[in-house]
Amino acid sequence: MAMDYKKAGVDIEAGYKSVELMKKHVKETMRPEVLGGLGGFAGAFDLSAIKNMEEPVLLSGTDGCGTKVKLAMVMDKHDTIGIDAVAMCVNDVACSGGEPLFFLDYIACGKNYPEKIATIVKGVAEGCIQSECALIGGETAEHPGLMPEDDYDLAGFTVGVVDKKDIIDGSTICGGDVLVGIASSGVHSNGFSLVRKVFDITKESLETYYDELGTTLGDALLAPTRIYVKAMKNIKNAGVKVKGCSHITGGGFYENVPRMLPENAKAIIKKDSYPIPPIFGLIQKNGEIAEQMMYNTFNMGLGMVIALNKDDVETAMKAIEAAGDKCFIVGEIVDGEKGVELC
Repeated sequence: MAMDYKKAGVDIEAGYKSVELMKKHVKETMRPEVLGGLGGFAGAFDLSAIKNMEEPVLLSGTDGCGTKVKLAMVMDKHDTIGIDAVAMCVNDVACSGGEPLFFLDYIACGKNYPEKIATIVKGVAEGCIQSECALIGGETAEHPGLMPEDDYDLAGFTVGVVDKKDIIDGSTICGGDVLVGIASSGVHSNGFSLVRKVFDITKESLETYYDELGTTLGDALLAPTRIYVKAMKNIKNAGVKVKGCSHITGGGFYENVPRMLPENAKAIIKKDSYPIPPIFGLIQKNGEIAEQMMYNTFNMGLGMVIALNKDDVETAMKAIEAAGDKCFIVGEIVDGEKGVELC
């Protein structure tokens, strides 16, 4: 028997087909700066607009969706996981005050099912539309023998730009500053290894309806990560300088809030200052998880925490709400040892 690539498990025709199917989704993300169509070896993006900046700085972020992809596989629902991959990257760029310009995705799969791959990319495109960044390239790699046929993993990266004077670095945070939290859409893309220990991750258990969630467990857990690019842009356009910003991801509050703080600034966050989505109560109860561990793993309902001068709070909150996000005053900065205290 003559050997060829298809018999070895890699289907080039399926690769062509998935590219054809995803083209329309990719097209919807285009910005005027994107040069050329799909099919070149590199994604090209015109940077002439940055000439208007005093000192343009490129920002980049890369991430995946962690083990959340396992839920997408069990539920056989693949149209939102791409939003998560984009969100995890563009939120980090927005966190530094930058505007994401373009995104590239990488999908590794055991077997290329073109419709499934195109559905994943549809979600990636949706995340790019929400963050106004262009999907200018990507890669689907078929890995027979390395991954089971139905498995895949998804990651990506984004490049953004910011004028040096607009970088959010936390250096000016001081006592008296106010902390505003922007609501999350649920668990986002962190803590799923713990979630998968708490719940039986089967189609049946994920399709179980919970009154307190108002939806099935699977839909509550798979809710895509909120993208905060528009909210952060709105604040900037309202003339407010964000002093510090934390994207609440893996490591929850205890790891992420201190990352925005200078020495001698302590963040105090009041746990009852905003509504905690019911999914977190369900996780805590079912897993018998200590409260400290919850705040050390999950976003607990806040996807971003920003530090503002108290005079800017009202303007900033209006700008966030105009972006379609909910926000709350959740605490303050006091003089003290760098760190975060939840009370």
